[in-house]
Amino acid sequence: MNRITGIFKNNKALITYLTAGDPDTSKTEEYILTMALNGSDLIEIGIPFSDPVADGETIRNAMVRALSKNINLYDIFDIVANVRKKIDIPLVFMTYLNPIFFYGYEKFFKRCKQVELDGIIVPDMPIEEQEEIKCFAKKYGITIITMIAPTSKKRISFLAKQADEGFIYLVSSLGVTGVRNRITTDIRAIVSEIKKVTDIPVAVGFGISNASQAKEIAKYADGVIIGSAVVKIIEQRKGNTITKLANYTSEIKKAILS
Repeated sequence: MNRITGIFKNNKALITYLTAGDPDTSKTEEYILTMALNGSDLIEIGIPFSDPVADGETIRNAMVRALSKNINLYDIFDIVANVRKKIDIPLVFMTYLNPIFFYGYEKFFKRCKQVELDGIIVPDMPIEEQEEIKCFAKKYGITIITMIAPTSKKRISFLAKQADEGFIYLVSSLGVTGVRNRITTDIRAIVSEIKKVTDIPVAVGFGISNASQAKEIAKYADGVIIGSAVVKIIEQRKGNTITKLANYTSEIKKAILS
């Protein structure tokens, strides 16, 4: 059992996201450790990119702040290497394809293995094109996470059948990332549709920001993913960010387990 599979073994999983380098690399390491120690079962580390088509304003702004500090993949790999010495939870990159291509596919996945990264999510790479990177990912033992959006039933079933590792990242709403007051998609029905064709765990993200939303989603899904709400706490930097992140992570974790 790899680290990613293990987080879904006995309980509902909490997955959190932050943007690497926002506000700097040392703070990113602190924030990762804080969330890991306060309930996050897996942490997605966003690689800043200048054209983040799947992300809303909050995460786009975080990427701009990180890029303005000249953050690069070498720095981000160092972040992973440093925090891996202190925590054993799964760490996953959320990235667009361009940074991987520019770095070099084999070089990228080899370095992922060296720093003990567990997986990767590439939102702008359709599953039909994953073969471009899949051979390198498999060679170095890096899990590719499949994303599914609430589109047609035929498409949902097709994507679910193709997913063969890690977990399925179910997008709660059409559109980009960002906090939403209400999630109107019938998550229960989509999760049910996915479960008809695969045993891969399903985690739901995009728009979830508070304990009540997380608790409701956890009734049907195997995990809850929270990104923009975390990035917003980091962006505000009011008071003690570490304490706020710790309390927020703990609150959401308790909600999904209740």
